[in-house]
Amino acid sequence: MSTDTSKPPTLEEADHRAMLDHAFKGKPLDPEVSRRVHERAEKVREGMRARGVKIDAVELIRESREEL
Repeated sequence: MSTDTSKPPTLEEADHRAMLDHAFKGKPLDPEVSRRVHERAEKVREGMRARGVKIDAVELIRESREEL
């Protein structure tokens, strides 16, 4: 992420900042930000699956978080 403050952040950079603020400062996370981040993550997982990358550990972690 760029530290150049002369231009407005991209949507992805803004989402990244919001996720960091949520994770480390406890700020509430906008549902739209969460949706976009989850969509991006799913695209990455699909790309990994298409290349045959094994992601069983990731799936187990996701499943354990859903049970909470």
